[in-house]
Amino acid sequence: MKIVKRELFRMEHKKLWRKTGVRISVFLCFTYVVIFGTVLSFQWFALGSRSGYSTAFGNHFDGYSVIKDSQEYTQSFTGDLTDETLQQLVRDYQRMSDAGMDEESQRTDYLTINIWLEMLWPELKDSANYNQMISYVDPEGLTGLYERRQQAMEEFLENNNQTGREKEYILKMEEKVGIPFRYDWTQGWSILLGEVIGGMGAVMALFLAIPLSSIFSGEWHDNTGALIMTTKNGWQQIAYVKICTGIAFTAELFAVLTLGILISQWFFLGAAGWDTSIQNIKMLAVAPMNMLQAEIYELAFTFLGAVGYAGIVMLLSAAIKSNVLALLLSLAVAYAPSTVARYLPYGAQKAMDLIPLAGSGADIFRTNTFHILGKYIWSPYLLITVPVLIGMICIPFTAMRWSRRLKV
Repeated sequence: MKIVKRELFRMEHKKLWRKTGVRISVFLCFTYVVIFGTVLSFQWFALGSRSGYSTAFGNHFDGYSVIKDSQEYTQSFTGDLTDETLQQLVRDYQRMSDAGMDEESQRTDYLTINIWLEMLWPELKDSANYNQMISYVDPEGLTGLYERRQQAMEEFLENNNQTGREKEYILKMEEKVGIPFRYDWTQGWSILLGEVIGGMGAVMALFLAIPLSSIFSGEWHDNTGALIMTTKNGWQQIAYVKICTGIAFTAELFAVLTLGILISQWFFLGAAGWDTSIQNIKMLAVAPMNMLQAEIYELAFTFLGAVGYAGIVMLLSAAIKSNVLALLLSLAVAYAPSTVARYLPYGAQKAMDLIPLAGSGADIFRTNTFHILGKYIWSPYLLITVPVLIGMICIPFTAMRWSRRLKV
């Protein structure tokens, strides 16, 4: 029996990969996520230099050298982020700016630091000065970094209507964040976690829906339903083989994308900054994570969400005879929540994030919670578990629904 199932899986797997649409989907998904999202983003779109004449994107095609120069510059500041470190970073940027050293100043982490200054020292901002705050603020006045962060955190929670027990829950979690933060150059990690991996699930949804939406409904399109009913293996066995094939394809697509991202990451960023606190990206993040831990979480979130999404798509494929309708409904599952969420109550908006690939792994940078049975739960805990459970629940219903369709 195991040999039969293995052979059936091999045949279904080969059948899926032989489809031209499947190969094109994988190619386009890889191109969008790895080539455009990672390689060209690091080398050109996001991190290429901006001085002098540049391309239509506003940057030169020299991101690799910019990254290496930035990492080399930051080495003298790498370590604990203290008041003195911040003051020196600001002072050094002002020295370069005053001397007209535009190319050299681009190596600094000025964009991130300027956000910190505006958030933590708003009273030092000169409303009459349209330059960035980092270019004119007095470095000597930048003291009490972590005390100001704590105050800003509490004010943010109050303004976000996160008070009472919810505020206590978040602040208790935030106590686990190690202080002082470890500092390093973070722009590369910010792009990787915020855009590349953070947005990978939304792209995968499109290119998973195209192949998987026809995995069952395609049998009706090809007029093979009656033939399947006569096979000695039975509808149920074949149904689960098809489901395993769909999940295997999902894992393979994820593996291809992840491998491409990791190779690009190693080439451009190397291992530098992996142990830097994620608070360097977002100062008010409450997750006690470094960059590597955040990357592992986001990859796990994307993979488990993709498996859950595959389960829903295959259920729709089994329930609907039309390939086109199955595809449209599959796409609606992934993209409709973000479209209609703005018209729904806040609680409903958060609940829709639990739909596979509808939420975001970047929630680790936020303070969102769910209130369930009188207890508060940090949203990333549910976002990584509920979507895959939804997909697993769909599996037996997929097999049963396909059986009913065949018997009809």
